Amino acid sequence: MTGDRWPVRPVPGEAVPTPFGMSAYCVGDPAAHAPDRDALVVVHGPGEDSRWTFAEVDDVVRAVAAGLLALGLDPGDRVLLRMGNRAQFPFVFFGAIAAGLVAVPTSAQLTADEAAGLLADSGARAVALDPDLDLAVPQGVSVVTAEDVDAWVAGGERAEHDLGDADRPAFITYTSGTTGRPKGVVHAHRSAWGRRPMYRGWYGLGEGDVMLHAGALNWTYTLGVGLTDPWANAATAIVYDGPRDGLVWPRIVHAHRATHLAAVPGVYRHLLRHGDPGEWDLSSLRAALVAGEALPAALLQEWGEATGVPLHESLGMSEISTFVSTGPDVPVRPGSPGRAQPGRRIGILDPESLEDPQSPPVERAVGEVGRLAVHRDDPGLMLGYWQRPEETAEVMRGEWFVTGDLAELDIDGYLTYHGRADDVINAMGYRVSPVEVEEALAGVPGVGEVAVAALDVGDGVSIVCAWVVPAGDVTDRDALRDKVVERATERLAAYKRPREVRVIEGLPRTANGKVVRRDLR
Repeated sequence: MTGDRWPVRPVPGEAVPTPFGMSAYCVGDPAAHAPDRDALVVVHGPGEDSRWTFAEVDDVVRAVAAGLLALGLDPGDRVLLRMGNRAQFPFVFFGAIAAGLVAVPTSAQLTADEAAGLLADSGARAVALDPDLDLAVPQGVSVVTAEDVDAWVAGGERAEHDLGDADRPAFITYTSGTTGRPKGVVHAHRSAWGRRPMYRGWYGLGEGDVMLHAGALNWTYTLGVGLTDPWANAATAIVYDGPRDGLVWPRIVHAHRATHLAAVPGVYRHLLRHGDPGEWDLSSLRAALVAGEALPAALLQEWGEATGVPLHESLGMSEISTFVSTGPDVPVRPGSPGRAQPGRRIGILDPESLEDPQSPPVERAVGEVGRLAVHRDDPGLMLGYWQRPEETAEVMRGEWFVTGDLAELDIDGYLTYHGRADDVINAMGYRVSPVEVEEALAGVPGVGEVAVAALDVGDGVSIVCAWVVPAGDVTDRDALRDKVVERATERLAAYKRPREVRVIEGLPRTANGKVVRRDLR
């Protein structure tokens, strides 16, 4: 479908086809082109799976779209997804987009209070809710269950895929920033088209390929790399919802002849530490893909020597997905996530030039470290932060979207990543706001002060760590740690909780009294 029909965008700013619809591009078009090919395979266990062809996915998505519209929702209304790792998640996600609504995917790991905060912030008028996930739904907000989805599919109503202005919102993802409150990243329908440079620049993905993603369906990494891009290429997407098993991936690759495996570095590290590459049949695998956090050079070398399968790294973020990578045409350089994908323009900006919002940012020379930026003409770039115009203005500077990352470029365009310019934690592929964690732990009995930062524990792994200063009358430090862990369990998603709690005498501060998180480490 996609191979020669639409050439890969040669330069930023090329017009997206008009009218355009994300669901039509990713679901409707491949259903017309390859109706009988497997679109989605959900593996439940050895020899157990559920399958949907492209024609069946198209039918389900349009049924969900019709069902959502029958609730009285209007174009642009938000639909929040609080669902576990089940096939209905992508069906509701694309169904909402097909109806001209705005999907708001959320992690099943969020606590009920965290999810309620996103529901309130997004102003969603409907919630797709699993019965085993708690959420207080306000009066006037419609609740959609798995049974409702089944009933819509069994019924006869089908909506057509919504087409229109490519810049209209399609979905909102929430990400952690330097403030305590997660912020919504608003993506347009054109964002699916804007992912096209990834097809060749990172994956080497084409029609008929088979993509296995090691993440849960409700993760935006899976929705993008594991579903949106394979479907847009009329390729098969495979996900796993069976018992927790860190060694299952080579078995699924072999059983389903996967051509691509996508995961975070920790998945590959676990396979090499606890598996036996000599027993794996990876002959169908053309490439393994890694994103979410930096790939240690030692892990890259170990994987290559053990399997012989190319491991293509990428760098991206919630605001634009991946935009720097290695791939079939970009040789790997240890220590670098690669170069800007074909058709994308990136720059390294002088941090001092960013201090004055009235002055245009200044690009730095080759080999100089500065703030990584992406050109604003890129159709994959977000529209902005949901109802946060000031924060949007902070990152949209002149012709650039300015990231919070420090980096440099060499003469060949390869990027070297130098970490965050702010305090946002990247732990196990998740972005975590230290302020959000600190606010959740504030008020724990016996805690005088608390600060949170990333802690490098070796082997390329970083975890969330809390440094706690006890109140003056506390003598039992072990009991204090237990109280902190208990509070984190009550108020925070699992990936935000401190994996380690250290009790110290005082926090490092500047002369003005500000906590210096980098000195905690």
